[in-house]
Amino acid sequence: MPKKPTLHPYSDQLAFERLILLIATILQYPGVGNEELEGHDGCGDALLAVQKRLWEVALRYGVNFPEGYPSTSNLRKDLQTLRRYGLLQPRMYRWGYYLGLAVLDQKQLRLALQAIASQASYLSDSQAKQVYQILEKRLRGLDDDLGGELFYPVRQQLNRAIMFTDPEEMVEQGQREETLFHHLDIVEQAILGGTAIELSRRYDVYGHERVGMEQLWPLQLVFYNSAWYLLYEDCQRHHLAMGRIDRFGEYCRVLDTPRRSLSIQRQRLADAHKLLNNGWGLYLGDTKEQKDELCGRLQLTLIHVRFFQPVAKIILEGSRRHAKQELAPQKDEQGNLQCVDYYVKLPPRSHNEFLLWIKGYMESVQVIAPAFLATQHLESALKLLERYQTSVSN
Repeated sequence: MPKKPTLHPYSDQLAFERLILLIATILQYPGVGNEELEGHDGCGDALLAVQKRLWEVALRYGVNFPEGYPSTSNLRKDLQTLRRYGLLQPRMYRWGYYLGLAVLDQKQLRLALQAIASQASYLSDSQAKQVYQILEKRLRGLDDDLGGELFYPVRQQLNRAIMFTDPEEMVEQGQREETLFHHLDIVEQAILGGTAIELSRRYDVYGHERVGMEQLWPLQLVFYNSAWYLLYEDCQRHHLAMGRIDRFGEYCRVLDTPRRSLSIQRQRLADAHKLLNNGWGLYLGDTKEQKDELCGRLQLTLIHVRFFQPVAKIILEGSRRHAKQELAPQKDEQGNLQCVDYYVKLPPRSHNEFLLWIKGYMESVQVIAPAFLATQHLESALKLLERYQTSVSN
């Protein structure tokens, strides 16, 4: 006698449509169930927000559910079914539900694509290029449906890498450079795994003779102004530093040493960014300076610089150029801006980089205090004058 077939819990059309529409709801409203995101009244049941959205989706597709159906208990059971089949992960979704990696709506996706495109094109990030090419192919149909809006670069950043960063591009243009850019995948794995690596510094542009092998914990890949840098901690001295990636050679070896936790990696990364935020530029100082600064024992220097027209207005626009800055505009009797007094407290390690910044404003800037920085600025101006006088006389 043939075995009687077992009915599936969703063999009933109403239950089946409920499950399918729940999937459609989560896909169309990623993050649904987040009461704060939904502007819900805070009743404490995130499923009410899911229920509300599901009713909207059902109405849109012409499905007429009975009054009050589905209940939140129905939805709770359906969510368990989605977990069973791997569409949802077996964990709490405290900030709303999403299926797989579908965590963005169309507007958010467009913004993310623009960021990836900028990083791929202008920062010459080879991984971003590969990801963007994949997304461009997979989302071509959606872009057509939206009339080309999805890939239109509404937002763009124009900072540009000044060196070769993509190994494939190097090969195509016959510009093979033996730099660390060939092993960034190993570096990224080491960052997330808390693994120490050994690198080889090719040269030192600052004349400190810092060349050869270095053993370090990589912390982060950073793009700053026009180049990619590696933020790292030296294994021996526990010293934090920035190194431009193309100044390291192609050599990269993972060290057979105990790994450290991601929480330690995060803490040292936070320490490094505290130094970056306190200072000016990328130089983080020597080991003792770093320890004193992180402990609050380091004396900061109050710097006073005066900017004159025509750059005074430009300086005033930078209201968040540095966390510790103060701007004091000076006006004449008619209320016209004459100059801007710029005050900022910086650690000694940042003095040279700060001077380098203000030198770009040439005759429109003057160091008022401290006296030793004013002297350095004046000496630089005199050397520039002497260089021009010498070239004219020759």
